[in-house]
Amino acid sequence: MDLLAFFNLNELSLGMSKLSMYPLFDIAHYIVSLMALKEQPGAMAVARRSPFACWFSSMLFCFGGAVLSNLLLAEPPVAPLSNDGNVLLASIIWYLVFYCPQDLVYRSAALLPIRLVLSGMKEVTRTWKVLGGVAQAQKHYKDGILVMIAVGWAKGAGGGLISNFEQLARGVWKPETNELLNMSYPTKVTLMGAVLFSLQQCQYLPLQTHHLMFIYTVFLVVNKTSMMLSGSPSWLFSPVEGAAYRVLFAEQPTDLATAATSKAPRAPGRMPSSDTCAAPKQDGRAASESQNGSAASESDGEAPTESETRGEDQTPSGVGGSKKTD
Repeated sequence: MDLLAFFNLNELSLGMSKLSMYPLFDIAHYIVSLMALKEQPGAMAVARRSPFACWFSSMLFCFGGAVLSNLLLAEPPVAPLSNDGNVLLASIIWYLVFYCPQDLVYRSAALLPIRLVLSGMKEVTRTWKVLGGVAQAQKHYKDGILVMIAVGWAKGAGGGLISNFEQLARGVWKPETNELLNMSYPTKVTLMGAVLFSLQQCQYLPLQTHHLMFIYTVFLVVNKTSMMLSGSPSWLFSPVEGAAYRVLFAEQPTDLATAATSKAPRAPGRMPSSDTCAAPKQDGRAASESQNGSAASESDGEAPTESETRGEDQTPSGVGGSKKTD
């Protein structure tokens, strides 16, 4: 990329793409993930009541992305746990975060400068996981860009996507916290990275792999650091996201809905206020009164009332038409 070459960042991006995530960056990933698990309501109660359930949910937090991506590709979901070194390292960190005397490990890692460094290192591992998922899917489906996006998204944000299953291991069932219903920042930014790397691997994006890795990693680290320092949950593309939602998916009034509202039936008992509607009714009332008057003049000179007419209609046939009087 000419811009990176202009700033002499070509060699830096190439060198960064050859970084090994084990063990330093993996340790940062495990620490930050397990701290997030410990900060959830009821997590410490489960840790005291059932250490095995706590350990199992912790392993899902640490290796959930690899497990979910293997499930999508019909590969053994326990394959990520076959690396004994990673599982042992994650288990040691789990014990120190949850059961260290005086809670020294958690308190030390919770200090803002240390947590900033650990969170930045975790975001670096996100880039490698997303790219690894895309490359893994490309081996099975060379031109399946949607499959590549799905697997890359799952591998980079699998811990959040399977959070409901992780909660079941702790005896908690909260379907309203599903990541697909309420997407968090890691899920959104991982989906964006999966799309970018899938387009790049399919040669729709004119960038080399190590250049895109460098740009995406810098974006993740800078954005995460600014969010932690400002204490704001919104990220860089929050205004764009909100505007796109209002334009594309928010409910908008249409002409058809307006027409249906105008043709809705009026409430019963409401009289129209237009004079044009009242005029025919007045003419009809006058015509009925003239007919009643002519009928009264032919009988006894007085128009029968409505009650009398109703009484005559309801007279039994066996009485002979005579009315009962008091």
